[in-house]
Amino acid sequence: MHVLTVFAHPFRDKYPAAVMDAFHRPFEHAGDSIDILDLHSEGFDPRFTETDHAHFWGGPVPDDIAAMHERVERADRLAFVFPVYWWSMPALMKGWIERVFTGGWAYQFGSGVVDRGKAPPASLLQNVPTTLIGIAGSRKRTYDKYGYADAMRTQMDVGIFAYCGVTDVASHLIYDVEGDHNAPNRDDGLKQAEAIGAAFRSPHRQIRNAKEAHLHKRASAQCLPENKSG
Repeated sequence: MHVLTVFAHPFRDKYPAAVMDAFHRPFEHAGDSIDILDLHSEGFDPRFTETDHAHFWGGPVPDDIAAMHERVERADRLAFVFPVYWWSMPALMKGWIERVFTGGWAYQFGSGVVDRGKAPPASLLQNVPTTLIGIAGSRKRTYDKYGYADAMRTQMDVGIFAYCGVTDVASHLIYDVEGDHNAPNRDDGLKQAEAIGAAFRSPHRQIRNAKEAHLHKRASAQCLPENKSG
C-alpha cells in the first residue's frame, strides 16, 4: 500500500508532526510506502498564478502541478494532517488544493472549458480513501456549540473531495491540545491518531460516502418538528 500524506506545519519537531508520525505507525509496521508532501519544507507556492489562471481556461498544466498530480495518482490512501486555523485548514494547504485540484483532472464541466457555466460538473478523481486530521486548540464543546466541526466537514469532505469524486472521506479532530496543562490530551491525541491510521489501513474498513451521509443528515434535520417552548 502507498500512502500520500499532505502536511502543513512549519516544524517537524512539534505536536502536529507527532500526530502525523503516530498516524503513519500502522503503515510503517505493515511495511507500506509513505510519501510525505511537506508543504513548508518543499516550498510549495499556494498562490494561484497567471499560469494557473491560463490552465483554468484551457492552457497547459503547470509543471509543478503536473508533478503533484502524479504523486496523488500513485496513492492508495490519501491523508491530510494540519493544525486548525480559523476553523479550517491552513491557507497553505487550501492553496495546494486550489492549484492541484484542477479542471480536466479533478472535475470537468461537460466536454471541457467551453462548457464551463453551461453544463453540470462531473467528478474525475478516483475514489481513493481519504482522511483528514485537524489538530484543534479549542475544546470539543466549543466546536459542538457553534457547529464548527460540521461546517468544516461540509466545506472540505463534501465541497472539495466528494465534489471531485472522493466520497470515501472522513475528517477527524484532535481537541484541546494547547498548553502544559493539556499534556494528557496531547498523549490521548497521539493514541487517537494511531487508531485512525490503523482503521484507515485496515482491509476490513467500511467504505463510506460522505456526500450521502451529509445529505441524509440534512434531510433528517429538516424533518424534525420545531421545538416549541411554553
